Amino acid sequence: MSSSKILVDTDLDLPLINRGKVRDVYEIAKDQVLLVATDRISAFDVVMNEGIPQKGKVLSKLSAFWFNRTADVIPNAFLGVLDFDNAVQFNLEGINPKYFDRSIIMKKAEPLPVECVVRGYLSGSGWKDYQSHRAIADVLLDEGFLESSQLPSPTFTPSTKASPPEHDRPMTYSEVEQLVGREIANAIKIRALALYGFGSQECRKKGIIVADTKFEFGLIDGEPCLIDEVMTPDSSRFWSVDEYFPGKSQNSYDKQPLRDFLETLDWDKEPPPPILPNDVIEATTSRYVLAYELITGTPLE
Repeated sequence: MSSSKILVDTDLDLPLINRGKVRDVYEIAKDQVLLVATDRISAFDVVMNEGIPQKGKVLSKLSAFWFNRTADVIPNAFLGVLDFDNAVQFNLEGINPKYFDRSIIMKKAEPLPVECVVRGYLSGSGWKDYQSHRAIADVLLDEGFLESSQLPSPTFTPSTKASPPEHDRPMTYSEVEQLVGREIANAIKIRALALYGFGSQECRKKGIIVADTKFEFGLIDGEPCLIDEVMTPDSSRFWSVDEYFPGKSQNSYDKQPLRDFLETLDWDKEPPPPILPNDVIEATTSRYVLAYELITGTPLE
């Protein structure tokens, strides 16, 4: 793919609110923001120099897919994916079309300082926690679980939202209550579990297991609403139903080709990042696009 189709840096003539690892957030009105999903990719908390073609489009369009399907149950901040019609409606007529399909228009919210992680299976840091003290977050588990085992029920395992270079750390539910208040803590826990339950059932119909995922909530007029991305390959661990077998790590529809490559290098996981070969970039793109097309049942256009 031509490098001109890859968007790593943004330069919109709008007030920049935040530049994250992947998303750049711009203000478009007093109560509205534009979330631009770039093609940047990070691993081990380091942003790579190369972009991943199609990645930003997958993140925004897949998030829109979920926002639309859950809006009747869980309030969210979603207003639309940026395209020609929405550019006119939201007074963004002068915006470069390169931002279409990869950007979403959202109501402005006050982000809550909690990463709402829900786990259905033991993997990643959850598996490491279980090995060390037979628990994830403050939830004690029985003996006998294997790596990638399904948990007895989906489990809410919140974490902090740290600013780089700090890393997120697990939180107890009591800490969440102390941080945001009992009522809001209960709301985001119930809503995160409900979203995971719905999303995992929908994905299983398409041959995908949602091993774990994270949601972000923010307050709009005091109401905890779903913000940012929803059940994408960046925020979730997607496995194949047909290939799933507990007792080992699983292949996943995400940045696994990138992580696997980096693990072969003598790299200290600190900036600057290494140069990525084309085959790793192409394999990563394929994973993201496949996840989108399996879940939505439509080709990525």
